[in-house]
Amino acid sequence: MDEVDRSREDAWFRENEKDLLEAAKKAREKREHERTEKGRAEERERLQKLHHMKCPKCGHDLKVEVFHAIEVDRCTFCEGFFMDAGEIEQLFLNKSASERRGFTRWLLKI
Repeated sequence: MDEVDRSREDAWFRENEKDLLEAAKKAREKREHERTEKGRAEERERLQKLHHMKCPKCGHDLKVEVFHAIEVDRCTFCEGFFMDAGEIEQLFLNKSASERRGFTRWLLKI
């Protein structure tokens, strides 16, 4: 490579160095973000396997019971019951008074 070619190459790198460094920085940040997201997804999956359908009170298994399209998670050991977000609203907003009383009796097993 002669001196003129080398000089032009050096000039090109001086002119484009900022763009090259910015592109390398963006690529590195993208890889780091993907690794972080993968790690978060793996952690969520690990936690779900540990806690999914487990009673928050005693740690035993929960079973799903359905009453008029409302799902209740009931503990197989302590008989505690748990509702997902929005289910209690379904009960009180969309059901008649007699259905709500029936649900309460069903829930309390009386």
